[in-house]
Amino acid sequence: MVLPDYDGGGFANLIASCVEAAGGVASLPGAALAPPAQLAQARNIILLLIDGLGHDYLTGRGQGSALAGGLAGKLTSVFPSTTASAITTSYTGRTPYEHGITGWHTYFSEVGGVVAPLPCKRRGSETALSAGEAQSIYSAPSMFDRLARRSIVVTYRPLVESAYNRHHCGRAERRAYDKLGGLVSEIEAAVKSGGDAKFIYAYWPDFDTLSHRHGVGSPQTAAHFAAIDAAYAELLRRLAGTESTIVASADHGFIDCAPGDMLDLTARPALAALLREPLCGERRTAFCHVLPGRKAEFMARAEEWLEYKAEVRECGAMLAEGWFGGGAPHPRIAERVGDVALLMRERYSIIDRLPGEKHHVHIGNHGGTSAEEMYVPLILAEA
Repeated sequence: MVLPDYDGGGFANLIASCVEAAGGVASLPGAALAPPAQLAQARNIILLLIDGLGHDYLTGRGQGSALAGGLAGKLTSVFPSTTASAITTSYTGRTPYEHGITGWHTYFSEVGGVVAPLPCKRRGSETALSAGEAQSIYSAPSMFDRLARRSIVVTYRPLVESAYNRHHCGRAERRAYDKLGGLVSEIEAAVKSGGDAKFIYAYWPDFDTLSHRHGVGSPQTAAHFAAIDAAYAELLRRLAGTESTIVASADHGFIDCAPGDMLDLTARPALAALLREPLCGERRTAFCHVLPGRKAEFMARAEEWLEYKAEVRECGAMLAEGWFGGGAPHPRIAERVGDVALLMRERYSIIDRLPGEKHHVHIGNHGGTSAEEMYVPLILAEA
């Protein structure tokens, strides 16, 4: 089990380094491997996030790549090790404890149910939240609004105008791309759009998408990594002489789970009946909202069913132990994580199913505490 580091060795600390280097005030210490003073020397600071690219993947299957050639070390993800929590940290500079986005599915009492906060859709119905509802669940302010440097966000076109992006990008300029070559071109254009000092935030989603669908160890993911690596090498070539520092990292890594190791809570109706909401969080870390007065019973039954396949923990204890980070707690953090966490061991995952809900078979998964999921690379390059 790898626990998140918020004291200088984690992804959240890397974001703190970027905030300070760009003239803002961070709520966390900077990353020891990328001190703010070092990053601040560059005219252009480029934070490139490759969704799902774990440290173990880069040092294993990525040996000899341009990305691996710039590897400066590894960082831990936040907890849970998932896009919803880590990317919100990257947009706000806050820990999950502070920003309150605790998984792909999160319970929001503000809107009376479980929502996927990135696409901003209710679980089960796939109904999109209204603008007012969306604004009520996104409470942490954008970090870009407190930076002294001009800020530019480069992201995938289908995401750039989402409610999530509009809130979290704040006053940063937003540039959209359609394909990998467009990502490179838009970063280059942002760097060369003026001689002023800039902070450029760039995000690439498809390594994550393919790892979910085919598995992180699949030939499809390997081919895509090669394309990303070639694009990265091209980016370095195009930015030569621009006084830029490129900081590449990821929000989480991946672990492949066999379909036979996916546990379905729906098959245990007596246990599922003790919940007042469907499962939240991730397939590798599920957060359970238990009926009042039934927590001890739920935990005992869950331990009997899961045995060695998962650790059953009280969420309140995990909050107190700092799994989600520190700082000023989100006022609803306790209700968002619920009562009990199911921390899946080995390569097990867990789901439940709602009537009419589309079921996705994920070979690649994340959100847990394995080294594959928790460690992300820190890659540094000067141009």
